[in-house]
Amino acid sequence: MTFDQIAALVVLVAVVGVLIHGRARADVVALCGAAALLLLGVVRPVEVQAAFASPAIIALAGLFVIAYAIELTGLLGLMIRQATRLCARLGARGLWLVIGMCGALGGFLNNTPVVVLAAPVVRDVAKSLELSPKRFLMPLSHVSVLGGLMTLIGTSTNLLVNDMARNAGQPVFGIFEITPVGLVIASAGAVWLYFVGARQLGRSVAADEAEARRLKAEAEASAALASRRRFSLFRLPRIGEARSNEDGSGDAHLGDVTLFGAADRPFQLRPALTALAIFIVVVAAAGLGLAPIAASAFAGAVALILLRILTADQAYAGLRPDILLLIAGMVVIGISIEVTGLAQIGADRLIDVIRPMGPLAALIILYGVTLFATELLSNATVAVLITPIAVALAESFGVDPRPFLVAVMMAASAAFATPFGYQTNVLVYNMAGYSYLDFVRVGVPLNLVTWAAAMVAIPIFFPF
Repeated sequence: MTFDQIAALVVLVAVVGVLIHGRARADVVALCGAAALLLLGVVRPVEVQAAFASPAIIALAGLFVIAYAIELTGLLGLMIRQATRLCARLGARGLWLVIGMCGALGGFLNNTPVVVLAAPVVRDVAKSLELSPKRFLMPLSHVSVLGGLMTLIGTSTNLLVNDMARNAGQPVFGIFEITPVGLVIASAGAVWLYFVGARQLGRSVAADEAEARRLKAEAEASAALASRRRFSLFRLPRIGEARSNEDGSGDAHLGDVTLFGAADRPFQLRPALTALAIFIVVVAAAGLGLAPIAASAFAGAVALILLRILTADQAYAGLRPDILLLIAGMVVIGISIEVTGLAQIGADRLIDVIRPMGPLAALIILYGVTLFATELLSNATVAVLITPIAVALAESFGVDPRPFLVAVMMAASAAFATPFGYQTNVLVYNMAGYSYLDFVRVGVPLNLVTWAAAMVAIPIFFPF
């Protein structure tokens, strides 16, 4: 091995080890790895510059600002509240409709603020129906993640894989090109959660539901007693009523459940409609091929400032630099893996094992490796590590790399088996009081179901 290969491998192992340890911030770890590679001469300054100015970073920055505008104007909160009021009349089925709506929003908006706003509402409505919130909060998180698989802008992982593939000389994906595959996987996962996953959770929540019924009876008895005594100034809150500061709201930092601000903002009609119109134009321009997603998202973010929907300070607040810097740092590490030839070495070793089985077996194994890695590392880390190997693997078989790239997109976002695999999992884990094994019992079968669905859908819509 050359010095550059050894240095890149050492930095890679060190970064992965520190990330698994979990004591240091992921963005700081990634930036330290990028700085070490630059100082050692493994990557050049121009390659680092390209990573920080990549289309994925620009597109994500613009989309974060637009999503923040939709949140600040109260539009997101209004949509969730209205859907909840409409569906609460339908009982448990109404809650599943709300969960499905959040999954659909996850295809276009960052799913963390969606879940942060919806989770307290789902919890309270479930309690008012004398049902345990545990039946619904984990599916809410998982369905919102599944929704992100349906478009190129649904998750940062999709944009990052697209950008890494472009760097490797592959044509970029259209915004809705992966939608058929994502829709199949999301539908299979949602159906399994509705018919099987929720029942698995239900076996462990009977005591919770009995407790909810007892609390509701006590609250109603107390309220009736208070009414008879005319203590009108000290009315007890009924279970199911919204509580303004109990759980907080807003967005969650990467790997952290500390929430900021009150995301359930008062609805402002004109700013909300303007922000929505800009978002639709951005998506339409990218979807119709009129402009790259990076260009349309950047223009949309600037338009929000020029139209005074957001101030410049609010736009900066919505950028989420921790995620942007994490991705930029990991892209530098990914570039080092590619330019030093480590990606080709890894692909060659993998090919030696699976060559007799053909490209379909390679696709199945690649998905499984990505899926397993995602449970341990961040989505961005996995995407950067696996994408160059996916391209090299496909080229070694003489087939189109596109199905392998789609497999990486799907598997790198499918973090269902641990409460710490995704920020929305962390949120509901704390809110509902799940155990670690609750996530394992539901998440492992869900991983297998979505894996099987992907292996059926990807070769159909992206043939070798």
